[in-house]
Amino acid sequence: MKEDNLVQEKSYQFAVRIVKLYQHLSLKKQEFVLSKQVLCSGTSIGSNIEEATGGQSRADFFAKLAIAYKEARETSYWLRLLKDSSYLTQKQFSSIHDDALELCKILAAIRQRQKPLNGSANF
Repeated sequence: MKEDNLVQEKSYQFAVRIVKLYQHLSLKKQEFVLSKQVLCSGTSIGSNIEEATGGQSRADFFAKLAIAYKEARETSYWLRLLKDSSYLTQKQFSSIHDDALELCKILAAIRQRQKPLNGSANF
């Protein structure tokens, strides 16, 4: 599907940005706890989308997409915390946080267009 390719590409590019953010925070700012959290959740979005794409069933597909959506929400949380703790400037925050919110919207839209058969994946 076209939107699967879009979300795969966007989530991969987002993960690359998150890795670079982690490197910046740990090397330049000497911040290791919050940066590790955002690294884990931010890169998990794309890995769960990849797993969804290779899912064994429709239910598996939606379960992995639901996890990707939750990871995108968690990433948004860590990014807000990094900004409010003055580790990120408003400009740095806005750019990457907008991407996280866009991934949330895309994942929610995919779910809306392709409802699961049993309704088990709610996000």
